[in-house]
Amino acid sequence: MLSSLTTKLALRKVGLSSDALDFSALTTSSSSSSSSPSSRQKSTQDANENNTWGTWPPIPLKAHPWFSPPPPPVKVGPVPRIGDAAPLDRRRRLQLGLRSKCLVVFLRCVGCAFAQKTFLALRAIANRHPNTITCIAVSHASPRATNKWLDLLGGPWSVQIVVDQERAIYAAWGLGVASSVWYVLSPAAQVQSWRETGWLGDEVAGAMARGDSYTRRRRRSGQDGDGGGGALTDMGSKWQEAGAFAVDGRGTVVWGVKAARADDVMDLEEGAKLLML
Repeated sequence: MLSSLTTKLALRKVGLSSDALDFSALTTSSSSSSSSPSSRQKSTQDANENNTWGTWPPIPLKAHPWFSPPPPPVKVGPVPRIGDAAPLDRRRRLQLGLRSKCLVVFLRCVGCAFAQKTFLALRAIANRHPNTITCIAVSHASPRATNKWLDLLGGPWSVQIVVDQERAIYAAWGLGVASSVWYVLSPAAQVQSWRETGWLGDEVAGAMARGDSYTRRRRRSGQDGDGGGGALTDMGSKWQEAGAFAVDGRGTVVWGVKAARADDVMDLEEGAKLLML
């Protein structure tokens, strides 16, 4: 994966060189150090002198969304069609037939400007129809990253937030990892991404990194921590497919769409209009 075109482009976008994650030096060093005691001693001295381990930069948090996430715990199902019953995830976290009319949005990674535009559109609809439409946003970032992102956006307001970091709910609704690099790296998506402003990935990553340092200090001092962060799935993945669905009070899908590309914010107003009929 580290030699792929996708990864090289991703590393370049976050300011890392294409060989920043090249671990071949470690393999070569390990192989040569096993030949004889004298060579092992020399390799150890060289490593200490050159500080080989210390010179490898850690992967910055803002680069994590560019890596493919692990597969969800369940098989990705088909995208529900108009007239289908709303899918049930394995933990029954979304039982929409028991609610009022619902507009459900599955977000991409936190910090993504397109996810931000989608969420703000959903929040506006929730504010206009507080008593008739239940608006739900599903995030696959960690709870801490999701909450920090929402704080930067001024809060969820009337939107209900569901965190699905394992992406089992996404899978139940037919949303998996993009099958093509063009989902993110198509020319149209790239042009649109450079035009967008308001990317919050750096702010979220910075807040989480500061939180990690605080947690490590508390653990060293014997105090409890909050679990920290920094895992490759904490901020979500740019390769995760997004989608939006409108479900009536009987639990039937009346409108739905899977994002065609990363920059597809989907027409949530269309779903809201159908729910108001």
